[in-house]
Amino acid sequence: MTARINWFKYASPATFYPLAGKLAPWFFVAAALFVAAGIYVGFFVAPTDAQQGEAYRIIFIHVASAWMSMFLYIIMAFWAGLGLAFNTRLSSMMASAVAPTGALMTFIALWTGALWGKPMWGAWWVWDARLTSELILLFLYLGFMSLQAAIDDARRADKAGAVIALVGVVNVPIIYFSVQWWNTLHQGASVSLTRSPSMAATMLIGMLLMALGFWMYGIAATLLRVRCIILERERNSEWIGQLPESRR
Repeated sequence: MTARINWFKYASPATFYPLAGKLAPWFFVAAALFVAAGIYVGFFVAPTDAQQGEAYRIIFIHVASAWMSMFLYIIMAFWAGLGLAFNTRLSSMMASAVAPTGALMTFIALWTGALWGKPMWGAWWVWDARLTSELILLFLYLGFMSLQAAIDDARRADKAGAVIALVGVVNVPIIYFSVQWWNTLHQGASVSLTRSPSMAATMLIGMLLMALGFWMYGIAATLLRVRCIILERERNSEWIGQLPESRR
């Protein structure tokens, strides 16, 4: 007979806390390896772009961070919605833990986009549909975190933040489809699920490696951050007092 894992037991902060501590270092190692491989392929192996020259290499950071900024927002909204619907403590904690990394990825996407836009468009910033909607995404992350920080009661803060997170989800498809819905300076997607990629194989590999590295980092950072949130919110729980100092 095969052993069955009771995944539902990890819905408790007390059981998830030690698991997160064990998994986080492995994801950090994976992140370092994927990012190192992505930088090597993207900056040293991938060919020079015929139109954009060497300046295009910023896409290996820009595109991966942009993908993660949208994906992490969906993950954050999922956990926030789960916590709002079922009143589960760990779900709301996970949403709070995801938000800072999502905001970081959004900032990196905007910053690298500016570095890429200057040589391509001749301007650091234009009120392009995709850039503007990505900026709105950063404001949504900051609004989510600010609202939670402004409310002393954790449960009320979680509910208020969940409303912002769920309403803001509508911005994600706007970011993704903006280049199709409006005339924009931003180039269209080079990678699509419905057609073959319009780039060299080594370029695609470098981009995917960077995306995996950022994803592994997002998981590791979230796991460490949720441990801090658990310690803060559960500090009066009996199981916290039973933890040895080395495991806190």
